[in-house]
Amino acid sequence: MSEPLGRVLIIAGSDSGGGAGIQADIKTVTALGGYAATAITAITVQNTTGVLAIHPLPAALVEAQAAAVLDDIGADAIKIGMLGDVAMVEAVAAILDRAAGVPAVVDPVMVAKGGAILLDAGAASALRTLLIPRAALLTPNASEAAVLTGLAVETTDDLRRAGEALLGLGAGAVLMKGGHVAGNRVVDILITPGGEATFEGPRIDTVHTHGTGCTFASACAVGLAQGLPLESAVARGWGYVAEAIRRAPGLGAGHGPLDHAWPMRDR
Repeated sequence: MSEPLGRVLIIAGSDSGGGAGIQADIKTVTALGGYAATAITAITVQNTTGVLAIHPLPAALVEAQAAAVLDDIGADAIKIGMLGDVAMVEAVAAILDRAAGVPAVVDPVMVAKGGAILLDAGAASALRTLLIPRAALLTPNASEAAVLTGLAVETTDDLRRAGEALLGLGAGAVLMKGGHVAGNRVVDILITPGGEATFEGPRIDTVHTHGTGCTFASACAVGLAQGLPLESAVARGWGYVAEAIRRAPGLGAGHGPLDHAWPMRDR
């Protein structure tokens, strides 16, 4: 095989609409040439207009799913998305300890695009203490970073300040996503102990942005799984997500999904 396949274990919730969560993660990893395995944390009932119901799975079942994958297929990276409550955060921390040495990309999913709460307050505190120190890469948006740090995050300088604070909590690196910061350009900042890299482009005028956070985190995870240096994995992921937004198929009456499959059609 000319390129490493890259095995990614995805721990996240299911989105029945296919735009975010496990579905977006699998599509992204596959489109970028990797292999996706999953441990599903919750079943959601949702479409482009919002989340209608959330049914969490038992934490022990999630651990069992992950163990089955790790014991047989293995993983070159782990991507973590929707967790929901403290028990699930604790279970995922145990999974990461079981997979010591495998880089984890932690997307601190807290609120769905339509406003549904996906992580309770106690779980946010547990995520701060249990998962951030175990993360090779943390990928918060502005509102998530504000909850995790207690800082106001409204400008690009605020992104940097919050990112440094999160790095101080033990993350290996922090990708601060600026899509929720006002302005005609979107600025994302990768902050590491060695410095920072900025990824910037014009804001795309569209409502079809459902699942962008899940997609970006999974794109970074599969890059790491394939052996790319961190900055290269983020840069490739950034370009992939931007093009997926530009090519969004326009499905649904609300915040529609991206075009995850565009690289496969171009090939």
